[in-house]
Formats: sequence, C-alpha cells, structure tokens
Amino acid sequence: MSDDVKKFLYLNRKAPYGTIYALEALEVVLIGAAFDQDVSLAFLDDGVFQLTRGQDTKEIGVKNFSPTFRALGDYEVTRLYVERESLEERGLSPDDLQEIMYEDEDDDWAEKPSIRIVSRAEMADIIAAQDVVLSF
Repeated sequence: MSDDVKKFLYLNRKAPYGTIYALEALEVVLIGAAFDQDVSLAFLDDGVFQLTRGQDTKEIGVKNFSPTFRALGDYEVTRLYVERESLEERGLSPDDLQEIMYEDEDDDWAEKPSIRIVSRAEMADIIAAQDVVLSF
C-alpha cells in the first residue's frame, strides 16, 4: 500500500450479541476494506467473544454472523489482534477462538493465521501506530 493510505483500526470491545455494535463493526470493516483501506481489527474486553468457536444463536433468535470473520482475508483484512489478558480474564485461551486464515500472495499463496494474540502493552503500541481508530 502506498504511504498516503491511512491505517484504520477497528476496536471491538462488545460481546457479539445483545447489541448491534459487533455486527455493525464487521459491516463497516467490510465496507472499508472494499474501498482499499488498510484495515485491521482489535478484540479487547468482551469483544474477544466475537471470535469464539461454535457460537450457537438459535436460542436468542438472531443470525450467527461469526463465520463472516473467515471471509475477511478475501478483502485483504489479515490482521486480527486479540488481547491475551482479555482472553484470560474471561477464562478463554487461543484454542477457544475460531481458525481464521488468509492466503499470503507474497508467499506463494500459503495459508497463514489472521489472528495474532498480543499482550496489553503490545495492543497499546498497535493502537498508537494507527492513523484512525474506531471503537465499537
């Protein structure tokens, strides 16, 4: 990407269901990526639940949108940062997260993981390095 492309980070702090924040954030990310923005996502606090495996929404009567995260690589959204401390505080580990991969065109289309587990301090550095930060 050229130097004039701004880096956008979408902070996801809310649980996936119960409010519209998580779904709206995902929709905004897809729109931004479709317009060639340099997009990455961060999952902190209850936002880490958005990426958990095996979400079943039948009982609450809403559509499970979690499989959509696996399509982000098709939009060149390949950096999903998950805060380690937020996982641990909620009794989760990286193994509780769904597998989200992308094909790296610079590495002979090798499949690579999009989720990167980072510490709280690393997350602060990632946030500070962005041009635009949108919190949901």
